Amino acid sequence: MYRTHTCGCLRAGNVNETVTLAGWVQKVRNLGAMTFIDLRDRYGLTQITVEEHSPAEVREAAARVGREWVLRVTGRVVEREAKNPKMPTGDIEVVAERIEVLNEAQTPPFTIEENSDGGDDLRMKYRYLDLRRPPLQRNMILRHKMAQEIRRFLDAEGFLEIETPYLIKSTPEGARDFVVPSRMNPNQFYALPQSPQTLKQLLMVAGYDRYFQIVRCFRDEDLRADRQPEFTQIDCEMSFVEQEDVLEIFERWAKHMFREVLGVEFPEPLRRMPWIEAMEKYGSDKPDLRFGMEFADLTDLAKGHGFSVFDDAEYITGFAATGCATYTRKQIDALTEFVKRPQVGAKGLIWIRVEEGAVKSSIDKFFSPEEVQALAARCGAKAGDMVFILCGKKFKALTQLCALRLEVAQQLGLRDPKKFAPLWVVDFPMFEWDDETQRFYAMHHPFTSPKPEDVQYLKSDPGRVRANAYDFVCNGTELGGGSIRIHDQQLQAQIFECLGFTPEAAEEQFGFLMNAFKYGAPPHGGLAFGFDRMCSLFGGSDSIRDYIAFPKNNAGRDVMLDAPSAIAPAQLDELCLDLRKPEA
Repeated sequence: MYRTHTCGCLRAGNVNETVTLAGWVQKVRNLGAMTFIDLRDRYGLTQITVEEHSPAEVREAAARVGREWVLRVTGRVVEREAKNPKMPTGDIEVVAERIEVLNEAQTPPFTIEENSDGGDDLRMKYRYLDLRRPPLQRNMILRHKMAQEIRRFLDAEGFLEIETPYLIKSTPEGARDFVVPSRMNPNQFYALPQSPQTLKQLLMVAGYDRYFQIVRCFRDEDLRADRQPEFTQIDCEMSFVEQEDVLEIFERWAKHMFREVLGVEFPEPLRRMPWIEAMEKYGSDKPDLRFGMEFADLTDLAKGHGFSVFDDAEYITGFAATGCATYTRKQIDALTEFVKRPQVGAKGLIWIRVEEGAVKSSIDKFFSPEEVQALAARCGAKAGDMVFILCGKKFKALTQLCALRLEVAQQLGLRDPKKFAPLWVVDFPMFEWDDETQRFYAMHHPFTSPKPEDVQYLKSDPGRVRANAYDFVCNGTELGGGSIRIHDQQLQAQIFECLGFTPEAAEEQFGFLMNAFKYGAPPHGGLAFGFDRMCSLFGGSDSIRDYIAFPKNNAGRDVMLDAPSAIAPAQLDELCLDLRKPEA
């Protein structure tokens, strides 16, 4: 056999045993009379010792091995004279009696250690080497453990894991589809699913009342740290349920995951926050509740004082930054430049410094000390705090202030990755208006059911309609979301009409689902959690790339495989495709 033990399992209790290990050379230290080789596999690292009286062939092999060579070593376990308490195997070493080189290796382009000297691009190109590093191994092990816990919990709750196809029909709304040409159906295309949404609804029509799938999804959209063109969802659907049923089971599931994977308990029911409250208090539908600094509406107090910036604004809002009264002018200017960045888009920043018995602000020219004090008091400011204020269109000002809130919290060290503050955000708007196209879009998707009490406004005031939808949020990240679905054909037709679909267009795009509903669709609902995002949250990272074995870079490229790439002209001919140069 290649090995009797792994490189991470030997302990003092194995002393005097003869063992065989196999793995990669982490490091070689030749001290003349003795040579030490650190041998590594995914389970850990063991020190191999070659002594001056070891067999000649063993000394010769040890003298020529290099980093990342693959070896099989047989030897006797002995107790170390100089123990290493930082290593699980630090009490022992293996005195080599035989070394077999299984494969030589070129010197790797970066160090394969806890902290590498390779940059992101280099490590992405040689991802198979990067995956040998302990941090990436821990991430993959965490991902595996989480997948097992997901399946264990949902199986116990009666959910069936059912696979759905990757080649489906392209549908509008949401992100762009990745499309796949069909050779057997010239000039026609499949789409890769952005999610199995319609398919899981069809499974409910088929009578499989509790479905789940840890499934690959695809979206052709611009990338950032928490997005990839292909990602993994924990996709779930249930029949004969209302919103409360879905939230109850998946709150238990979320608590189970935190408890079993991280050892974190949440004994109390999770907070449920209406969407409008989340926006007005935190400027985000995924609020970070690890710290306070809630927003206050200052519009009524701030208008009418001759300060045109406020007088001309639709909405004025601010928050008290705890303990920031000591901020220098340089720090305030830096925050002002931060909110002016294109990614934030504010025109400037108003501040109020709150000290014991006094206030000072950037608007003292227009407001009396009592009026400035009233603004600070509305924000809940105490002595030692600094109030920051933005204004403009309501939701634009709120989202800009959210960016500032998170930046200040980061500077204050309040965004502790080991602290968790989960909640449900509920009562989303059903539709969002797009000024460019002059039409409503579904905030979630076209199959989300409106609140029953709001159906009456679908024709008269669609913007007033709330969705029977919910998101699971933690630490400023949306981990998952879903809704109760529409199962009534007439209501679905009304929603399509609100979204600008003609009956013919709705039939062309979604006829397969509407036809299925004619045969008895049960009331149903569900949700999907972002598995990659959840792994990165549990692992304390901002990037989901660290928890995906072979991710794409920010340009959507796989630099290891050099994909996407051109295909042969013969393949294009088979697919009836011609290429043209993109417009400049």
